[in-house]
Amino acid sequence: MRVVNQRSCGLDVHKKSVVACVITQESQETRTFGTMTADLLVLADWVTSNRVTHVAMESTGIYWKPVYNLLEGVDLTLLVVNAQHVKAVPGRKTDVKDAEWLADLLRHGLLRGSYVPNRAQRELRELVRYRAGMVRQRGQVVQRIQKVLEGANIKLSSVASDIVGKSGRAMLEALVAGTEDPEALASLAQGRLQKKRPALVAAMQGLLGHHQRLMLQSQLRHLDFLDNEVEKMGQEVEERMRPFEPALALLDTIPGVGRRAAEQLLAEIGTDMSRFPTSRHLASWARVCPGNNESAGKRKSGWTGGGNPWLRATLIESAWSAARCHQTYLAAQYRRIAARRGGKRAGIAVAHTILVMAYRMLSDGCSYQDLGPNYFDERDREAVANRAIRRLQRLGYKVTVDAA
Repeated sequence: MRVVNQRSCGLDVHKKSVVACVITQESQETRTFGTMTADLLVLADWVTSNRVTHVAMESTGIYWKPVYNLLEGVDLTLLVVNAQHVKAVPGRKTDVKDAEWLADLLRHGLLRGSYVPNRAQRELRELVRYRAGMVRQRGQVVQRIQKVLEGANIKLSSVASDIVGKSGRAMLEALVAGTEDPEALASLAQGRLQKKRPALVAAMQGLLGHHQRLMLQSQLRHLDFLDNEVEKMGQEVEERMRPFEPALALLDTIPGVGRRAAEQLLAEIGTDMSRFPTSRHLASWARVCPGNNESAGKRKSGWTGGGNPWLRATLIESAWSAARCHQTYLAAQYRRIAARRGGKRAGIAVAHTILVMAYRMLSDGCSYQDLGPNYFDERDREAVANRAIRRLQRLGYKVTVDAA
């Protein structure tokens, strides 16, 4: 095969060791290094001394990050490749052979690097993901609070949609303080929940034990801690997002995409869409499009496969929100596909559409323009009318249609 990169290096990265293989026109050399910072600096010096131009490593968990951080500043092309794409011959696998295999593939130009954003975006991505993780933890704490209440025969969640809202929080704190009178607890309701006072009196009648009161007190403290930390992370993310305010404003106009979802989208895909040749490449990278699995002319499973779980979760969440935004194109698309293929497939389709919209808006700078809830009907008005007429005729009606 034709040699593309004359001086290549393959790295087999582990938690405690890195096996490096350098292949040049003159020789091939393999060495093993530790993963402490001092050891990795020695690795960087060794790679530089051999005048290596291209380095490739597998994306092994999080262990590739320390190596990438130190080699990022060196004047060379650094590739992080998917381990599934570079599997060697089964039964002949060692750390040295893996490094040699990577170096050989890289030498002949057979490796394609994964998308690794620059350091600023990686830091922003870590902050946004950490905030999202804490929001999930908050949801888990709320579920634990509801579990304790159910165990104490208190059915607050059957009456109030948010048990830790302003009214629910006041009732929970009163329970922790020792108040057991259902009438007194129900009197703490505020806003629209005041209209449900009789139901609240029945729901707040229970048997709250000392240990359950102790758990509620601990869970409320945990909830306050998480709310405080989420707010701090939000302030830091907002400060780092200031240069991207125009892009955030554009994404915020898409139905189902709020400010926080827009921040998560930008943190994952960035604002430079030139790295993705088309919107289809971006959708394939995010794994919100059907997979290709065809053999002997038969179409098999269209499983989307694994992708970026943070981006995918944000898109799916936005898709469910868009499906509930009535009188919009996305809601009409969801209902149209859900009727034939089910709600989950329709959610994936709407998520794909949202990502394509985001790609177009970020690459062209155009604003969102909704096609309307009747877009699919307007494409072929006559066919829609004929289907409705035939359906009524099958029910025994005589139908005459006049244009309005």
